[in-house]
Amino acid sequence: MTQGTPHDSPDSGDCYSCGTEARFDELPPRERVAFDRHWRVAHALGSALPGWLVLLPRRHVTAVHDLTEAEAATWGRWQVRLSRALREETGCVKTYVVQFAEAAGFGHVHFHIVPRAQDLPESRRGTGVFELLRRPEREQVTAEQADLLAHALRARL
Repeated sequence: MTQGTPHDSPDSGDCYSCGTEARFDELPPRERVAFDRHWRVAHALGSALPGWLVLLPRRHVTAVHDLTEAEAATWGRWQVRLSRALREETGCVKTYVVQFAEAAGFGHVHFHIVPRAQDLPESRRGTGVFELLRRPEREQVTAEQADLLAHALRARL
């Protein structure tokens, strides 16, 4: 583990986020849009919506109540900074902030920071936005697009 953020939890072995964090220094821009000692920001996997970000703790945590005081102190600041950067970069009218951490392999706490465009169809608003994570591969944001957006967002942060 790099950056002084060891995964000391015995249940972090099958965790996608921890596995990615373990390769931190090798990650492409889309997997480390921004970061600090406690948090890392990545572009969502398989999203058909450019700018769908994921804010995740850099250590294995499976419930919000288990965040440390230091993690909690910067959590809200990250959400606001990311929302502002997304508005500036994408022109979205608001962002959704959502946390479930229930999918197999994705039990690690993570917050979806989702840009909601003015013209997003009603059927895709609110929880309907998650349909944009279930689109065919041909509709998904490419790695190249996500990397370009990561650089643009990083410059705004």
